[in-house]
Amino acid sequence: MGLVATITGGVVFGLALAAPPGPMNAVIAEESALRGWAAGFRAGLGAMVADACFLVLALLGAVAVVERTPALRTAMVAVGGLLMLYFAADAARAAGTFVGDGVEPTGESKGFRKAFVLAITNPYQIIFWLTVGVGLLEPGRLDVLAPLPAVGDRVAGAFVVETGSPALLGGLFGGIGLWIVGFPATIAVARRRVEGAAQVIAWLSAAVLAAFGLLFLWDALPV
Repeated sequence: MGLVATITGGVVFGLALAAPPGPMNAVIAEESALRGWAAGFRAGLGAMVADACFLVLALLGAVAVVERTPALRTAMVAVGGLLMLYFAADAARAAGTFVGDGVEPTGESKGFRKAFVLAITNPYQIIFWLTVGVGLLEPGRLDVLAPLPAVGDRVAGAFVVETGSPALLGGLFGGIGLWIVGFPATIAVARRRVEGAAQVIAWLSAAVLAAFGLLFLWDALPV
């Protein structure tokens, strides 16, 4: 397979991983809606930096302890859930104090830190990099479109690339980079063109964070 096809496969895979709704995109959307594109981009950068850290640690074998220690994984899920609830309350407060485009809510933008902390305490993200992420550097095959929500099963097998090339991993981070540039830009445009969009997006982001926080806490409960 050619280099261009490999990189393209990585980009598409990165976009497929980054695009689905979740805590990271909720933070990006909140920051973009209330503070503009730059704040949303910084939030996305926080999540991407965490992914880069996980990749390095996974290659070194340092994060494998999470996979081997169920108690630690459960504790991380619980901590992640509590953090999401805390950030959901913060997003709701910011939405409540937002009075219009160009007027910042009280407090500085903390999107980078919020996204980084949420990502770095997420054991599911760690396990991804221990398995799929590191596996991208080993010879094999990758079904690029399979991770897509709702339609993944229907498009499975439509775009399969060979793994084992660093170019594939570079493409993956390129796809994530495209998302953290384009998604905040879309939210920022909606903020400018649709009256009241900023508050609606911020409230929806708070709801998504709260829902995932409760889901994480439920998952952390003993069976």
